[in-house]
Amino acid sequence: MRPRQHVRNRFVLIGDIAIIIISVLGSFALRLDVGELPFYFPAAVLMCAVALAMKIPTYFFFGLYRRLWIYASTGELRLITVAVTTASVLTSGVMVLLIVTDNVFPGMPRSALGIDWLLSLVLIGGSRFALRILAEQSMASRASGKGKRTIIIGAGDAGALVVRELQKSSQLNLTPVGFLDDDPAKQKHAIYGVTVIGMVSDLPASIDLHHVDEVIIAIPSAPGQLVRMVNDVCRVKGVVSRTMPGIYELIGGKVNVSRLREVDITDLLRREPVRVNDEAVGATLKGKRVLVTGAGGSIGRELCRQIARRNPAQLVLLGHGENSIFEILLELQSDYPDLMLSPVIADIRNAERLAQVFKQHQSEVVFHAAAHKHVPLMEANIVEAITNNILGTRNVVQTALDHNVERFVLISTDKAVRPSSIYGATKRLAEMIVLNAARESKRAFTVVRFGNVLGSRGSIIPIFKNQIASGGPVTITHPDMYRFFMTIPEAVYLVLQAPSMENGGETFVLNMGEPVRILDLAEDLIRLSGLEPQRDIEIEYTGIRPGEKLTEELWDEGTPLAKTLHPDIFRLENDASFSSLNLPQAIDSLSALSHSEATEAIIKLLDELIPGSSIRQSSESNVKSQTSLLTFDL
Repeated sequence: MRPRQHVRNRFVLIGDIAIIIISVLGSFALRLDVGELPFYFPAAVLMCAVALAMKIPTYFFFGLYRRLWIYASTGELRLITVAVTTASVLTSGVMVLLIVTDNVFPGMPRSALGIDWLLSLVLIGGSRFALRILAEQSMASRASGKGKRTIIIGAGDAGALVVRELQKSSQLNLTPVGFLDDDPAKQKHAIYGVTVIGMVSDLPASIDLHHVDEVIIAIPSAPGQLVRMVNDVCRVKGVVSRTMPGIYELIGGKVNVSRLREVDITDLLRREPVRVNDEAVGATLKGKRVLVTGAGGSIGRELCRQIARRNPAQLVLLGHGENSIFEILLELQSDYPDLMLSPVIADIRNAERLAQVFKQHQSEVVFHAAAHKHVPLMEANIVEAITNNILGTRNVVQTALDHNVERFVLISTDKAVRPSSIYGATKRLAEMIVLNAARESKRAFTVVRFGNVLGSRGSIIPIFKNQIASGGPVTITHPDMYRFFMTIPEAVYLVLQAPSMENGGETFVLNMGEPVRILDLAEDLIRLSGLEPQRDIEIEYTGIRPGEKLTEELWDEGTPLAKTLHPDIFRLENDASFSSLNLPQAIDSLSALSHSEATEAIIKLLDELIPGSSIRQSSESNVKSQTSLLTFDL
């Protein structure tokens, strides 16, 4: 590859020599009458020599012979302008000096110097961009008629970038035949030679009319309803549908807009993008020493990725599992080589170890994501849930208070509202611990609560996929069960927004839109696998488990709900849980009961402590039936 580049640049150099001579002679020809040319010919020859002596080294200096001009862009155009202008100024300076000090050429037209600059700019720039145009035409001619005929949904910036990528890369084997966009102003207009041929609703007819083989959704912020419609049409027509990453993946910096992939279930569940005040988030984290507990988990990892983008002074990755911490450490070291990273292997139940960590790193902002979260497993391991989710949270909060942490954010769940499970109850008490600390210390300690997270460990999607891969059946507890869903990046953006708005003692919840029916989720996943529900893959209902809710809630009924500066985030105030609760005494009682493994007493106490809880009603069935461990976590 290197020799071919060298040969091309040698030809470019030879071409520049010819252009310089043509430009000089042309400047004289344009300035003078035909009869005057012989008289000024010696001056023209001298200027050719000076121009070659000045311009070629200047072009070398600016790197005009170290570029692959088939990829020339506006950046190269600016470089050419600077290089040509500098070379022309040097040439003009030498010529003026010769004219002033030598009377051999007293009548040389000085305006020829300006004309030479203009001709050089046009010819040098034109020759470079001619190489790019020829290369693109060559690639287009090779790809024409051979690639799969493709329609692009969305004629915005992302759609233009996708078309550009398809035109440049013959390896993708895709030929764009048109855009579909709902903006009336874009109809019949062309982008990079590809015309907007209609509205998105015209997709079925466009597929037939243009013999389309593939459809690409080029709208990063496309809502799930649009993605679902396009995917359904493509499935009926037998056409492949692909999409680009969602807006949160793009903002996260892990993927680029031209990275196409098949439509995923997360695309069908997209909501309107949550608006994030990135400046406020950056101001909260930039230059701060930040610690994340549970840094090796699904939420913890994404927190670390997004925090790292905000240029903290230090990021402490605290987790119990060495393998998961090692993996996120390697990823962050690769992506952010200048960031100070401190991996810490520790158990949040060990208060002494936590004190050592906080004393060493002096963290200013803490995100507490460490928790046992699998509902069926915690039903069978009640003591573990108490010691980790409640006592561990108390340790982290107290250590943060002792070491003057400025901001503290607890990651919580909708299952903490009127809990019917051990997991939900432990998270509700963890919330109480944080909010109580905020009220007593007057510090910015807060809670962020959201629903089910797609893609997290043990979530519903991998379980459904495994059941589909095994030929079914897909098991659902009840046909009318609904849940709130959000993607990991979306959840993390909410979490990162909280420190920029908190005063202390708040519980923030996201406007999560409408809940999703689990049956619809399963059917969509089956269809995305190229199969049909109840024909290729059976769906079986196992029956709702005792204490399990058909729908989850994000706040208790009657709790005041206030708007914040962020239109998609709400604040809960005046939690009634504190009205008659001696929280430290309650936590001490749970600690004593966990040491004696008095699970029945623990369940009874949790029901008494948490308003609206119904753990006792479901505990008997969950303990008795070990098969519940095989069902998915909703």
